Amino acid sequence: MNRFDEIKIGDKASFTKTISETDLYLFCGISGDFNPLHIDKMYASKSLFKGRIVHGMLVASFISNVLGMKLPGPGTIYISQNLKFIAPVYVGDTITAYVEVLEKIYEKHHIILRTCCLNQRDQLVIDGTAKVLFDPDNTLNK
Repeated sequence: MNRFDEIKIGDKASFTKTISETDLYLFCGISGDFNPLHIDKMYASKSLFKGRIVHGMLVASFISNVLGMKLPGPGTIYISQNLKFIAPVYVGDTITAYVEVLEKIYEKHHIILRTCCLNQRDQLVIDGTAKVLFDPDNTLNK
């Protein structure tokens, strides 16, 4: 049995991280997104968020951690990701990204997963689904 076969519908995994000021600024530099909603306290205080918010894609990247490192794990290649940004995330929030296996497409080694992120108050901040290719044993390359 290969590692693809070991994954079952309903399997779950997660990753938790508290977002720091450094994380925010490193993501600004990496992405080039210096929107004042992320870095300008005065500007952001006048927005509907009443303060600086963390980039949605920084938060969503925690899902990538789970997919690539835990479930399915090493050998995972993203095919698609649908995201809905539900609530703002602020510096200092602790975010947990969750994934759950919904479906397996055996002939293509594809896995469909529910993906979501919750803050420290168990408030849903991101919801979505992902499709990945999982071929850790390189069986598709033969």
